[in-house]
Amino acid sequence: MLFNSLEFVIFLPVVFFLYWSLGHRKQNVFLVLASYVFYGWWDWRFLGLIVVSSLVDFFAGLAMGRTGDSRRRRWLLYASLGSNLGLLGFFKYYGFFVDSFAQLLEQAGLHANVPTLKIILPVGISFYTFQTMSYTIDVYRKRLEPTGDIVAFMAFVSFFPQLVAGPIERARCLLGQFDHPRVFDIEGAKDGCRQMLWGLFKKVVVADGLAAHINAAYGNPDAGGTQLAFATLFFAAQIYCDFSGYSDIALGCARLLGFRLMRNFAYPYFATSIGDFWQRWHISLSSWFRDYVYIPLGGSRVSDFKRLRNLVITFTVSGLWHGANWTFVLWGFLHSLYYIPEVLLRGRVPEPQSQWLRSVLTAAKMFVTFTAVVLAWVFFRADSVGHAFVVLGRISAIPSEHSTYEPPLLPLLLIGALGSWEWFFRHRQHGFDVADWPRPVRWVGYYSVLALVAVLGTFSDAPFIYFQF
Repeated sequence: MLFNSLEFVIFLPVVFFLYWSLGHRKQNVFLVLASYVFYGWWDWRFLGLIVVSSLVDFFAGLAMGRTGDSRRRRWLLYASLGSNLGLLGFFKYYGFFVDSFAQLLEQAGLHANVPTLKIILPVGISFYTFQTMSYTIDVYRKRLEPTGDIVAFMAFVSFFPQLVAGPIERARCLLGQFDHPRVFDIEGAKDGCRQMLWGLFKKVVVADGLAAHINAAYGNPDAGGTQLAFATLFFAAQIYCDFSGYSDIALGCARLLGFRLMRNFAYPYFATSIGDFWQRWHISLSSWFRDYVYIPLGGSRVSDFKRLRNLVITFTVSGLWHGANWTFVLWGFLHSLYYIPEVLLRGRVPEPQSQWLRSVLTAAKMFVTFTAVVLAWVFFRADSVGHAFVVLGRISAIPSEHSTYEPPLLPLLLIGALGSWEWFFRHRQHGFDVADWPRPVRWVGYYSVLALVAVLGTFSDAPFIYFQF
């Protein structure tokens, strides 16, 4: 079920009123059932994967909590990770590795007759798999006591606001919220509605409105560098508004039900470095890889060479997490290369003493970081590695290009207005955090955003981009 669909417009109010009419324990049971309906609306057959993942990790955590044998605890962790990564690897990466192996054989002059399967990728499998894995890892590390409440645990895994595209929650933050009774908070619900409205605006007006221009450029083999440059800029805005819009709706929806989810975006395009960008973009995923990949590899408490190695591995694997395509691997690897100079120069470049010079330097850093991130998005959007290099090659040839392409005015105005608005709100939790505004001004804002959604919105039930991950 999509957040931007008519079905969800009906589903959410029904869930809201039934949920608050029940007691605490019944609320948890109801949330499990509602979440399964939400997910099963797409394809009910894949509900079994969520159930299996939930049961395996629940009983693995319970068993680890009941034994002091370190060897047994380690094997229980392996069983949990093996089942989760096995399902994720089969459904998401089987075809990718088989095809890559076949191509490698053919390049070596060998005929490849490798069996392939047409496997449908279950929506959200990367998100809820990482969420359950973090639970068993934390239990194994004794940073979290295992829960004995199977209903609460299954609700934690399947919680519908963040089930299919995050944020990827940690058990120590979200699972405990299922253990305690929720009290309806009218102010929290109001802010949740504002955040949902802002997320809907970013999705149906900005992201979906830009899609046609991007597809026209990237799908045109004769597109010039100027058109591709604007399309890449549009894609940077599209993927941000699409994914952060989903996160806004997820966080707002959770607030309506008395839950708080972690912030997933913090105005990432205002970052002044690649490290700063990853502290602002998809925060739940970047912190997951930091805690469960980068730090276990040794983190920064190793030699400079190993530290850089750890960064490259972490970023490259995070790229592979996004999709079974070499474009995503290269995208992650490119971000690791961006990060290396920052690590090597950290603390070695003095800050200017003048406030004016510091402001100029900050603006320059922001521009350079934004440009680097936008160019990397080419690999994210391109159909193949070869296509990505073609796009980059044509963009680099713009100075010598004689182009008659005229960029569409409305998308540029929307991007400019959105960027200005978010700059004004950059110190607030989300782009429509207006609780302290006078009531008449707030309501003018609500009706204005609703009018923009009604007039400029694209209502085609377009799926969110990160659903494919």
